[in-house]
Amino acid sequence: MSDRKIPLYSREYYTTCALGGFIACAPTHSLVLPLDLVKCRLQVNSTLYKGNWDGIKSIVRNEGISTLYTGFLPTFIGYGLQGTCKYGFYEVFKKTFSDYTGTSGVGIYLAASAGAEFIADIFLCPFESMKVKIQTTLPPAKPTNLFKNVYSGLVPLWFRQIPYTMVKFTTFEKIVSLIYSSLSKPKDEYTKLQQTGVSFLGGYIAGIFCAVISHPADVLVSKINNDTRPGEGIADATKRIYKQIGFRGLWNGLGVRIIMIGTLTGCQWLLYDSFKLYSGLPTTGH
Repeated sequence: MSDRKIPLYSREYYTTCALGGFIACAPTHSLVLPLDLVKCRLQVNSTLYKGNWDGIKSIVRNEGISTLYTGFLPTFIGYGLQGTCKYGFYEVFKKTFSDYTGTSGVGIYLAASAGAEFIADIFLCPFESMKVKIQTTLPPAKPTNLFKNVYSGLVPLWFRQIPYTMVKFTTFEKIVSLIYSSLSKPKDEYTKLQQTGVSFLGGYIAGIFCAVISHPADVLVSKINNDTRPGEGIADATKRIYKQIGFRGLWNGLGVRIIMIGTLTGCQWLLYDSFKLYSGLPTTGH
């Protein structure tokens, strides 16, 4: 851990938070690619596998173990850029909105996280589109087809990611606050390891809420990126797909996504706050 203290809300502070966002998001999203692969394929075709473990075994048996990490490069780059913008701009907006209104709390967390995610998704969208096409097109999509309509899923991505991130940051901040308020000592009196443990627990619980609230839009993102017809707009594609799958179809793959997102979010906050401590910043939350 660094003994040097970075001044809060300085340019170095925001740069460190942005870099921490890359470190938190790029490896974690890449690590859970096997679960993500099965989830995306089940969202596109719910009859493809009997379940998550069956999907993984089927892929290994029929396509080889390396296929489990299909889409690694666009995932690593895309979610790395998203994490950089999401965590960096969240800190910028949280401070700016708080100073402007003279308040803090849930409203500020919601507004700051929504603004940060809006920007982050512009960078994520092309890579998310490529990832889904690579994962769900059987036989695999030709490289030239990966770059077509890469922003076709931006609006559904906003509908998925902005509520997700609003819940992710706001729930995390509140859960961490509740944890520390229920303990016998102030936050600063706990060790760095204990503080990052609270970050992981708060992140995992927040991830469960995130998975549920954003899942219908996640299904639509997968379906649209996999099956947008020539000349078809986002609204028309969404209506057509909803007619095909119905309300129940919007919840395909929810179980695996809860496990995936809970673990993912917990690990992201663990990595993010560990990097902040290493760099000379306090952990997130009070």
